[in-house]
Amino acid sequence: MEYHPQPAPGVARPWAFPAPERGSLPNGLTVLRCHRPGQQVVAVEIFLDAPLDAEPEGLDGVATIMSRALSEGTDKQSAEEFAAELERCGATLDAHADHPGVRVSLEVPASRLAKALGLVAEALRAPAFADSEIERLVGNRLDEIPHEQANPARRAAKQLSKELFPATARMSRPRQGTEETVARIDSAAVRAFYDAHIRPSTATAVVVGDLTGIDLDALLADTVGDWSGNTAEPRSVPPITADDTGRVVIVDRPGAVQTQLLIGRIGADRHDSVWAAQVLGTYCLGGTLTSRLDRVLREEKGYTYGVRAFAQVLRSTAPDSASGATGAAMLAISGSVDTESTGPALEDLWKVLRTLAAEGLTDAERETAVQNLVGVAPLKFEMAASVAGTLADQVEQHLPDDFQAQLYARLADTGTVEATAAVVNAFPEDRLVTVLVGDAAQIADPVRALGIGEVSVVTG
Repeated sequence: MEYHPQPAPGVARPWAFPAPERGSLPNGLTVLRCHRPGQQVVAVEIFLDAPLDAEPEGLDGVATIMSRALSEGTDKQSAEEFAAELERCGATLDAHADHPGVRVSLEVPASRLAKALGLVAEALRAPAFADSEIERLVGNRLDEIPHEQANPARRAAKQLSKELFPATARMSRPRQGTEETVARIDSAAVRAFYDAHIRPSTATAVVVGDLTGIDLDALLADTVGDWSGNTAEPRSVPPITADDTGRVVIVDRPGAVQTQLLIGRIGADRHDSVWAAQVLGTYCLGGTLTSRLDRVLREEKGYTYGVRAFAQVLRSTAPDSASGATGAAMLAISGSVDTESTGPALEDLWKVLRTLAAEGLTDAERETAVQNLVGVAPLKFEMAASVAGTLADQVEQHLPDDFQAQLYARLADTGTVEATAAVVNAFPEDRLVTVLVGDAAQIADPVRALGIGEVSVVTG
């Protein structure tokens, strides 16, 4: 029987990420628009410069409650009426708060964009912040916290932040607040935070989709263009400091049959010239099922269903910022193993890191990573929402509008030696903070025997 030869992959060609048009409205609102023919569901992302660092002392979580309350009624409509109007538009509206600021996300059919944008403008311009709605949202948030504590992955993330950052830094504490701080939040606190930070002059709207036949300038002028507010003085940005002394912290969960692993430190963000190489090297280490960590821990040893290495930007500051502060990304390895395999799995994970430092990546690994990262781009950004989200990420991280487009070119040009150096520097085996959520009685001694850092045990 004659077989046809297996097709060989072609050369990864950087994909042309959509280039937005940038402008502004008379009220100071910055606008990025991106016409995407055929994408009849329009995505709108609005970035509001209200970072978690701006939350008043003792009121961690007020930004989250405020963002959730934006769609809970206005000066013209109750929460139920506002929700009904959104539903009639076939629109979805969401908002959340994170370290850089608050993001409001809208998806709506192009034919109903005018109505939906009017609702968003109404929510930004005149939110009700009714006492009853704020009380309900606070109650909901208080109900969520115990569930997050019980979730091993969420608990590990909370502990890692606490370990890395000084107690005085907002990044050391839960993004959505604690039971103590959330319980203090009332409508007056929410209103005060809104009045202090939500204004068009420090906001950016990103609009992506098929804009054929839509006079977007007129539409924006009639909706978010009517939103007014005072200008703001540039806010000082506190520097990011972190302690990545190699150590292990076990969050004790007696009787747990699995151990959640989260190993991390702080590293370069997207402004750093090493970012592309760091992305490529990290993908080779643990970005997919065929990466080194999975090949050893999953395929060869059977310890886990999967282990991932990744970089998540926490906050970025423009390089010429008057504050002189720099950005940072969380560099992490995450996964779970059965309790008995905790020690052996960590031992083999460290062997992977040491082998990587000693021998480097292979050209084949680098080529596969480039093919995957560059080749998947057209699929990753097929929907308007993914394009809008990426453009909004660039805004909040103070990146140029063509950053994503240039990133694919840099990935394709990054060599094996460069990617190796970046990932070895990102995950040095002696400068990693390891958080384990599991049964301390069973895992503490095997982990101490590995010599990967001082081991301590906390409850909760």
